[in-house]
Amino acid sequence: MLKFIKGHMESIEGIEIYPIISLLIFFIFFVLLISWVITAKKEYVDEVSKIPFESNNEIEL
Repeated sequence: MLKFIKGHMESIEGIEIYPIISLLIFFIFFVLLISWVITAKKEYVDEVSKIPFESNNEIEL
C-alpha cells in the first residue's frame, strides 16, 4: 500500500513543496503561540483562568 502511495506521489510534479509549506505553517503557528503566551499579561491570564468558576449571572464582558 505504501509503495503505491509513494509511487503515485513521485509522479506529481512540484509535490515536494507541500511538506515544506506544512512544516513552516506548523512551526510559525507554534512560535507565535509560544511568544503570545510568554508576553501575555499576568492580570489577563488570572482573569481568564477564573472564567470556568464563575456562574452565568456573574460574568462581565
